[in-house]
Amino acid sequence: MKKFRQHVRSLLINSFALPSDVILELPRITIIGQIHVYIENHQGLATYSEKELKLKINKGYVQIIGKEFVLKMMLPEEILLEGTISDIKFIPE
Repeated sequence: MKKFRQHVRSLLINSFALPSDVILELPRITIIGQIHVYIENHQGLATYSEKELKLKINKGYVQIIGKEFVLKMMLPEEILLEGTISDIKFIPE
C-alpha cells in the first residue's frame, strides 16, 4: 500500500506539475543568512525558547538551534523566526 501511495504521488507531481513539497507534505524551509528562517507546511510548535525552535513535520521534527530567537510571524502552517541560527536538524519519529 505504501508503494502505491508513493506511485500515485509521483504521478500527480509529474502529470499536473504540482509542487512536490505540497504533495509529499514536506516542509519548505527558506533561510536568509544566519538571521532569518521561514518555514512552511509544518504541523505545529513543539518547543520554543530563546535558543531553540522545534516544529512537528510529517515524519518527525525540524529543530533549529541558535540564540536570541524571536518569532516574527506564526500562522497555522507558516513561521518566521529571527535570531542567530547555528544549526538546523531533521529528527525522524
